Amino acid sequence: MQQIFDSGLVWLRRDLRIHDNTALHAALELCAQVHCVFVFDREILNALPRADRRVEFIRESLLELDLRLRELSGVSGAGLIVLHGVASDRVPQLARELGVGAVFSAKDYEPQAQARDRSVREALLRARIEFRQYKDHVIWEEQEVLTQMGKPYGVFTPYSRAWRALLTAQPVSETDCIAMAHKLAARPAAHNKPVPTLNDIGFETTNLSQLAIPSGESGAARLLDDFGKRIDQYDVTRNFPAVKGPSYLSVHLRFGTLSIRQLVLLSLQRAQSAGSEAAGASTWLGELIWRDFYFQILANFPQVASGAFKPEYDAIEWESGDAAQALYSAWCEGRTGYPLVDAAMLQLNQTGYMHNRLRMVAGSFLVKHLGLDWRWGERYFAKHLNDFDLSANNGGWQWVSSSGCDAQPYFRIFNPVTQSEKFDAEGKFIKRYLPALTGLSTKAIHAPWLAKPMELISAGVELGKNYPRPVVDHAQAREKTLQRYSVVKKTAT
Repeated sequence: MQQIFDSGLVWLRRDLRIHDNTALHAALELCAQVHCVFVFDREILNALPRADRRVEFIRESLLELDLRLRELSGVSGAGLIVLHGVASDRVPQLARELGVGAVFSAKDYEPQAQARDRSVREALLRARIEFRQYKDHVIWEEQEVLTQMGKPYGVFTPYSRAWRALLTAQPVSETDCIAMAHKLAARPAAHNKPVPTLNDIGFETTNLSQLAIPSGESGAARLLDDFGKRIDQYDVTRNFPAVKGPSYLSVHLRFGTLSIRQLVLLSLQRAQSAGSEAAGASTWLGELIWRDFYFQILANFPQVASGAFKPEYDAIEWESGDAAQALYSAWCEGRTGYPLVDAAMLQLNQTGYMHNRLRMVAGSFLVKHLGLDWRWGERYFAKHLNDFDLSANNGGWQWVSSSGCDAQPYFRIFNPVTQSEKFDAEGKFIKRYLPALTGLSTKAIHAPWLAKPMELISAGVELGKNYPRPVVDHAQAREKTLQRYSVVKKTAT
């Protein structure tokens, strides 16, 4: 590709890596010299708690990225420029200061990010600086996968078939940025500074290091290597929260410390070579396709960010008032009296992670047992999940509330006790987060209120004291939910 700019600026956001970074690769191809910047955006940070694992994860990843850029460039004073301010102001200002011909970035599909990028584009245009954006976070974006009628898909299975067919017709590949790393430029003296500390940007340290969540490209590589040894069993182990079944790569996908193309190519290669054991890799590939699916739903149906994908579900009347707030608090704090739900919420609160099976169970419980608006749960997960991604989080919550595309039918209501018995049969996961219940038998631990009084006494469990009684009755909640959702059928007719 012909070089057309003397210098360029790569604006890194949720692509904190060098390997297979499409925006960085384009800049290195098109520019004689390249600067890289990351902005701790106050418009995002101001909405977060002062101790936020995601901010610390980003900061730790930036330390590694800065070091790697300096090593690869071979130029004194090279490295990552890190700013703290309003990104829509600071990026155009830096571009003018550096005198670049273009700013390069990966596309972001969230409404707030797109509004920010439009503002940046306008500011750069006024300065006669190009703004070039590249697909990076997904395999197929926006309207690349369409029905035969030329419309976006709203159902996953046909989307998945079309997604796979398009990949066969147009195979993806990984880009090589390292071969052109000599184009990485030295930072101006004013920006030749180390990555700011958390305190510098108004944040505090969290328990990220105690949780041993590895950051940066190297952390992603270690997790991927570990998962590669387990991928053949993924289809069997992924549903059991006490088992090391998931990839644990979601936070790295969220912040781009590894490439989605790398993961898809790995899963395809493994599925083709594993023979009878290919189901694990194929199932995992399916999960990656779900990720693309939710991205394209958000891009083509932006109304899902605030309302139901199926408009008739906005007619549902959710519980409200003090009683609803009390139920919500019990759910948030892991005090519902249903051990698997409570353990799931405590896992989220303590680690910022929740097993995918438990996201479905806990989410369904909030909506279809407590009768609370799914958006309450969506906001809570958005605040606490390390891997929070608007499209996937919204898609998951609309799925459990039956209001989204390809969602579970409204009359399908998870029984938290049978889910517990099926997916945590020995109560190992429950015991990890609810030590007060460790003395109960494998039968009683799933529903302590049904245990015999002597067993409770022997196990040291006092219902209503060291473990709560159920806040709702499953059968009664189910009947109430069916009545609540009956408005959907009336509205649709």
